[in-house]
Amino acid sequence: MKTTNNTVLITGGSAGIGFEMAKSLSEKGNHVIITGRNEERLKAAAAKLQNVSAIAFDVSNDADVERLADIIAKDFPQTNVLINNAGQAYVYDISKENNIYDFATEEIKVNYLSIINLNQKLIPVLAKNDNAAIVNVSSIVAFVASSRLSTYAASKAALHSYTQSLRHGLSQTSDIKVFELMPPLVNTDFSKEIGGENGIPPKQVADEFLAAFENNQYEIHVAGTADLRQLSLSDPEAAFNVMNPLAVVS
Repeated sequence: MKTTNNTVLITGGSAGIGFEMAKSLSEKGNHVIITGRNEERLKAAAAKLQNVSAIAFDVSNDADVERLADIIAKDFPQTNVLINNAGQAYVYDISKENNIYDFATEEIKVNYLSIINLNQKLIPVLAKNDNAAIVNVSSIVAFVASSRLSTYAASKAALHSYTQSLRHGLSQTSDIKVFELMPPLVNTDFSKEIGGENGIPPKQVADEFLAAFENNQYEIHVAGTADLRQLSLSDPEAAFNVMNPLAVVS
């Protein structure tokens, strides 16, 4: 995949991984469209970037998805890369929390169903352009469950499965390539509650993404994700214990 002269739509592009990806892509000569729910924060992020457009939008709101799809088709028909980065996570003790259903409902909507919805709306636009790609941002927990992020992990596991099916399906009908970006713990505001300060910098995720994207590496295992993925295949119990050190049962 070429990494210059694209028009790239990034959901959740005002902070964290999304912002660093937008920054890297804009610096390489791509036109970047960033979205986010918080219009003030979105404008502040856009002011730090070059060659950028900003659209306030909530991925979990079906009317907003329709509106964004109309804007892209009308004003940015050259859009050829979609990066589904927006996400939602709740941290809780699954044995004590009484609000799990509500948490899971929102996580599944944002992390899984909204991505299917936006992809469906924008595939006709992407398919008309060269060098077309969809990038779904999942997580290391797509492979190994996290007891502190139980329903978030389940939503990312669903996204991983869907991404594999989408990659296969689109390969039969179009030239759209489908990538999955799988970061480990990243030091962002999004991950503060789970010790994000111990994670890798978001710029590292952006840098590894660009290198893999350019080389058509469709499953992008950032940093330690590759090692944990291999461990999950060879010894699932050991991988689970690495992810959940306090959950080891003798």
